Order: sequence, then C-alpha cells, then structure tokens
Amino acid sequence: MPKINVERTGVLKRLAVTIVCLLVFELVRLLVQVSALFQYAWMLISKSYSAPLRNFNNRLSLYAYRLLRYATLNENARPFPFEEFPSSGEPAEEPEFDKE
Repeated sequence: MPKINVERTGVLKRLAVTIVCLLVFELVRLLVQVSALFQYAWMLISKSYSAPLRNFNNRLSLYAYRLLRYATLNENARPFPFEEFPSSGEPAEEPEFDKE
C-alpha cells in the first residue's frame, strides 16, 4: 500500500467537498431518471427524440461521472460548482430500436 503524506485538515476539507458532491450526485441521478423517462414519453408521442434533451443528458452524465471520480479520489479537480460545468462528453450515437 502506498504511503502518502497528508495533513488532516486537507483530508477533512476534501471529505467535506466529497460529501457535498455525493449529495449533488443523488440529485443528478434523480434528474437523469426523470429526464430519461420524459425522453421516452416524448418519443412515443412525437416519434422523434428531443435533441436538446439528449445534449443535456449527455452533459449531465459526464458531470455525474466527474462527481464520482472526485468522490472516489480518482480525480483532483473539483467538479461544478467549484469548476465549470462540463461542456460536452462523447458524441451521442443515433438510437436504434428493434423493428418487428
């Protein structure tokens, strides 16, 4: 196990930010669930997806990923609201559906 030299106050500060990040992650998780269900409802009604909602969900999923990377000590850059909100993630693919 690698030994690291850290100050307890630094660990406590990071722990406090991590707790905030985990609380925000739970809100983001709920928002993703609601927006995904809304997207499917929209597709059932209009027979097409909402491009702005897909873009927003893409950015939101990247934000959730960054929150978890910070909380698990795999990234040192503090996520939004301490830094900028992610502008974009991987490009979205066109959805495919089984045609029966």
